[in-house]
Amino acid sequence: MKLHVLPSGPLQTIGYLLTSSEHREAVLIDAPEGILRKVEPILSAEKCRLSELWITHGHWDHTQHAALVARTTGAKIRAHVDDQRMIETPEIMRRYLGDDIQLEPAHVDAWVTHGERFQILGFDVEVRHVPGHCPGSVLYYFPQAQAAFVGDVLFNHSVGRTDLPGGKFEVLEHSIRSQVYTLPESTAVYPGHGPSTTVLDEKLENPYVRA
Repeated sequence: MKLHVLPSGPLQTIGYLLTSSEHREAVLIDAPEGILRKVEPILSAEKCRLSELWITHGHWDHTQHAALVARTTGAKIRAHVDDQRMIETPEIMRRYLGDDIQLEPAHVDAWVTHGERFQILGFDVEVRHVPGHCPGSVLYYFPQAQAAFVGDVLFNHSVGRTDLPGGKFEVLEHSIRSQVYTLPESTAVYPGHGPSTTVLDEKLENPYVRA
């Protein structure tokens, strides 16, 4: 499995493209504005089909081009039901945005649940529900690859904001302690913005949530 880190859109939200030349298949995690024009050349070069799009949470900068990606590639969308309203009726976020931000509803094909496990690209995947930043925040954990894609729950030495509707610091703190910090310490943590980190580094150095 190969990892492509693709910051896109006005907030440089990271879309993570996972490709497998062996399986001729790919998965995209989050769909910021402009992600498709970065993904398509990689899929072509590696002869992979985008089979799934996983949403870490429903905030607009992570879902803005989800409908476009699904419509163009046929990818199946997975997300958590607690963010259904934001994904299916994104105009509810309009009051926090400028008029130049275009929003399009996306259809979710499968609602993930906490503790759900499945396989893709030859790897096991575990879903963990991590609310606090957003009600439907989830992380996708690949135990064999020692990697977790966490959206905006946890950043390199920081945490997601909790001042938007549905956010609460105490809930976020509990999610980080119980669902992120319980992963193996060597696990690489890939956030929705900024550089990657590790579980151990955040347990030791994160000033907002210490182990």
